Amino acid sequence: MASLAEPGLTLTRLPHPAPLPAAQREALIADPGFGKVFTDHMVSIDWSEEKGWHRAVIGARQPIALDPAAAVLHYAQEIFEGLKAYRLNDGTMALFRPEENARRFNDSARRLAMPELPEDVFVDAVTQLALTDADWFPKVDGGSLYLRPFMFASEAFLGVRPAKRYKFLVIASPAGNYFKSGAPAVSIWVSRDYTRAAPGGTGAAKCGGNYAASLVPQAEAIERGHDQVVFLDAAEHRWIEELGGMNLFFVFDDGSIVTPPLSGTILPGITRNSLMTLAQESGLTIREERYGIDQWKADAESGRLVETFACGTAAVVTPVGKVASHDGEFTIGSGGPGQLTSKLREQLVAIQRGTGEDRHGWVKRLG
Repeated sequence: MASLAEPGLTLTRLPHPAPLPAAQREALIADPGFGKVFTDHMVSIDWSEEKGWHRAVIGARQPIALDPAAAVLHYAQEIFEGLKAYRLNDGTMALFRPEENARRFNDSARRLAMPELPEDVFVDAVTQLALTDADWFPKVDGGSLYLRPFMFASEAFLGVRPAKRYKFLVIASPAGNYFKSGAPAVSIWVSRDYTRAAPGGTGAAKCGGNYAASLVPQAEAIERGHDQVVFLDAAEHRWIEELGGMNLFFVFDDGSIVTPPLSGTILPGITRNSLMTLAQESGLTIREERYGIDQWKADAESGRLVETFACGTAAVVTPVGKVASHDGEFTIGSGGPGQLTSKLREQLVAIQRGTGEDRHGWVKRLG
């Protein structure tokens, strides 16, 4: 048993009755892709109004028994996070800024009227799972162990109120490259008919409903031959917000950078925050301000805008080469990765992999 940070909360280890044989595991992680392969174990912690957080277990990953009346199935009380365990040069693993994921998880919990999980418990839970399933770490170039903590309302009750019972779980998935094509830059479709979030809504929370709402426009983008969809604001349908699951940055010919402000409709990305810090430390001017879709096109065509890149935990930093909509399309710079995009990506990945100086203590070594 391992003691979690919460007083009285102990993580009980249950023996796995049938872990996957090593040969089968190695075959799966040789080319895992993203989000398709899962490790042997999971962490589970319950919460109830009477007991608070209790029954913390790490055991075999298995189906979850849910009552058909479970509140999550009817009123969508559900939140999640995503972070990666990286392999360092000395063979150990590390997490990147997991306390920020814990903090954002609780921000989402408050918005969805769910109980907050002590941040130390969150970090301990993802740490213990990463260490338990370390053998699942893929050996592919740039591979990682993607960790998915999530919480949902498990109370059986058909009434519109916050549930009185919840489950927190962590599962893990060996990960390779996020974009299968391996293209040097992605193509973006501008959604004119759909919005991701509105003021006062749940745009700043990491909840499943936000992503469900993006699936139709994302499918539209793919049908038209593009990789991702970009959303505009709900009020004026003019201001650029974010992609379906990534924040955006715009780089200009004077070396300055603009990123849309966190106005409550955009997810506050941890990768976004990290890149802003690295850019500022490099002496670059970075502004959080609104940037319009028409201006994006005009600046790209005039040459004032030289690079655009998206960022997030799964894809890290991804250059945007082309933007299309019903009004036509335009190319950004040369249509491939820009110099600053590549530089910032290299800086961030070096810190995450332990080959670059970690001046901020972002890397949490495991074991």
